Amino acid sequence: MSNENNQISANTAMSSIDIDVGGTFTDFVLTLDGERIIAKCPTTPHDLSIGFLNACEAGGERVGLTIEELLPRIDIIRYSTTVALNRLLQRQGPRIGLITTEGHEDAILIGKGAQWTDGQRVSERRNIAVQNKPHPLIERGLITGIRERIDSSGNVVRPLDEEDVRKKLRMLMDRGARAIVVSLLWSFMNPAHEKRVRDIIREEYKEYHIGFVPVVMSHAVVAKMGEYERTMTAILDAYLQRSMQNDIGATWDKLREKGYRGAFLMIHNSGGSADIFKTPASRTFNGGPVAGLMGSAYFASKLGFKNVIAGDVGGTSFDVALVVESSVRNYTFRPVIDKWMVNVTMMQTLSVGAGGGSIASVDKSCQRLEVGPRSAGSMPGPACYDLGGTEPTVTDADVVLGYINPDTYFGGRMPLSKAKAEKAIREKIAQPMGIEVIEAAALIRRVVDENMAGAIKREVHMRGYHPEDFVLFAFGGAGPTHMSGFKADVPKAVVFPAAPVFCAMGSSIMDIVHMYERSRRMIFMQPHTEKIAIDRKVFNETVTEMMSKARLEIESEGLNADEAIYSLELDMLYGGQVNVKRASSPLLKIESDADAQMVYDAFEKEFAEAFSPLVVNKPGGVFLDNFVLRVTVPTWKPEVPEYALQDKDPSNALGGRRDAYWPETKSWADTPVFIFEQLQPGNVVEGPAIAEAEFTTIVIPPGQRFSIDKHGLGILEAIVAAPIRRRVGASADAVPA
Repeated sequence: MSNENNQISANTAMSSIDIDVGGTFTDFVLTLDGERIIAKCPTTPHDLSIGFLNACEAGGERVGLTIEELLPRIDIIRYSTTVALNRLLQRQGPRIGLITTEGHEDAILIGKGAQWTDGQRVSERRNIAVQNKPHPLIERGLITGIRERIDSSGNVVRPLDEEDVRKKLRMLMDRGARAIVVSLLWSFMNPAHEKRVRDIIREEYKEYHIGFVPVVMSHAVVAKMGEYERTMTAILDAYLQRSMQNDIGATWDKLREKGYRGAFLMIHNSGGSADIFKTPASRTFNGGPVAGLMGSAYFASKLGFKNVIAGDVGGTSFDVALVVESSVRNYTFRPVIDKWMVNVTMMQTLSVGAGGGSIASVDKSCQRLEVGPRSAGSMPGPACYDLGGTEPTVTDADVVLGYINPDTYFGGRMPLSKAKAEKAIREKIAQPMGIEVIEAAALIRRVVDENMAGAIKREVHMRGYHPEDFVLFAFGGAGPTHMSGFKADVPKAVVFPAAPVFCAMGSSIMDIVHMYERSRRMIFMQPHTEKIAIDRKVFNETVTEMMSKARLEIESEGLNADEAIYSLELDMLYGGQVNVKRASSPLLKIESDADAQMVYDAFEKEFAEAFSPLVVNKPGGVFLDNFVLRVTVPTWKPEVPEYALQDKDPSNALGGRRDAYWPETKSWADTPVFIFEQLQPGNVVEGPAIAEAEFTTIVIPPGQRFSIDKHGLGILEAIVAAPIRRRVGASADAVPA
């Protein structure tokens, strides 16, 4: 980490830039001298560094500084990006050679049983007749097996044949390999053979040779059980390493040229951030939505909300995540990246193809309107952008309905063409369906809102909760515009002043987090006798090794290791069951049977909450599969301000009136338009109404009211509250006030 100014500390307010690169817009949050400034710029897919610097320049202009004057005053930059997924989708990686254990060369080609449908939408999975396995990232001719074998206990069964390694290595290089992945059986139990293979590669192709190649060892990437997932994680890291290095390196070089000398961190999908040049590519996937989730958790804790749905509606996708009982400890253990199952633990989020740029089309076979997952992106964008796009999108529908003002969109810097939006909807939707343009626009909006509401219901109900017990945080450029439609049974939606750039704002409060995982199967509780049987010596040695590694890495990044907070999580399960639960351990070390009992009690409590007390199976014994050490270096976080409440009358913020179409009444109405930034705490706006902010528009339909609370946040809720549906076991205060 190149932090030449200050050491990152939880006690010191730092000047920072946080950037989230989405498929359509690049979001920017500047924290300078205690003030927070936001900006947005169109994403530049051909070169993300251009959009990055454009955002920095736009933010600098707001405080009267050029980018050369701004960057030297910044202590830290945090960055979340879609570059890894973009490069993977475009298949722009190098030719990779895979060295594995002899006899297991076809393991990644055979894959898991679900590989036929991994990464596909439900509608695609249903059409079994057209399913095919994804085209492999490594062709069969670039996979070779070497003579060696280590067993599941880490014992050497067959010594490494070094001459065989050299012979097979030269063959891979002759066939065009430009990066090498080494993934041997049980290497996470004993990495000696993988390390020796790496040394042989370095001996054969030295740093100063033209043929020098990157080497990725599977045990270094994921020290966990699961041959296929571990190998695929290493392959993805190798496949994306060079392109990400070039893209991010170009951004870093330009920042240095402009005078930046601070830290450069990448947002991780594990819920933290780390030095950008020590970040594996697989850790960058989904970083933006995770930043939004972490920001939601922080502000929920400050606002007194225990259960929150984080709903991020961008230009390309709708991302949903949950904060439950003030916790975000919900993980996806074997996520699918593009079409590949990997062994990287990610914070759990759900993404669907619904956003402002989502394209509407008519399924001619059944005359049904579909919206998404295809997106117009930032280039050419929706038809109303007048940049060559001809496909009707959600944003076009909002313009036609009168919700978005074409003259003030994006702060007036990006005027829209209502005529082009109407033309696209008329030709592609209204005429094929035999309906009026305004009906087609309303239908587009209804379908996309229902898609997003359905995603929320699935995410909430499938995890055993009820939407009525949650509050919705609506953010992203299109979140406030559509929250009235997708909040469904959620009683209250909250809009932050920084809602259009909320993911970038979320990263501004994220701690620096490193996660270390180690697979080690151990008996924690004996079957039948229910006696605690954990080997305390092995348990403590494993944790000590992980802590030592963590401290070295933290210090090497210039962080204050004394401020680091260590926490341990354990993947455990009952005998005779397949459900593994990651439980938070109350202790880092187990020194006595009482300590072990305390760890078990914590596991049982979390397991029962997740799966039901009825499936707790102590007679089957308890097994420990995996150690997870989470190391957190806290960073400074701002407090949520409070303001004195004014009267309810919002007339001082009235900016004008315009016609808008309201499907609730199936009619046009002369609708008041308020300026969101001028609404004061205590003001109440009753629908139908519109509130315009610089980078978003808040739609308040009939029957809803939008009020500003003491924190300056917008609250959307029904004028007449829906009756509370009592459920068995629901407490009287289950629904947030």
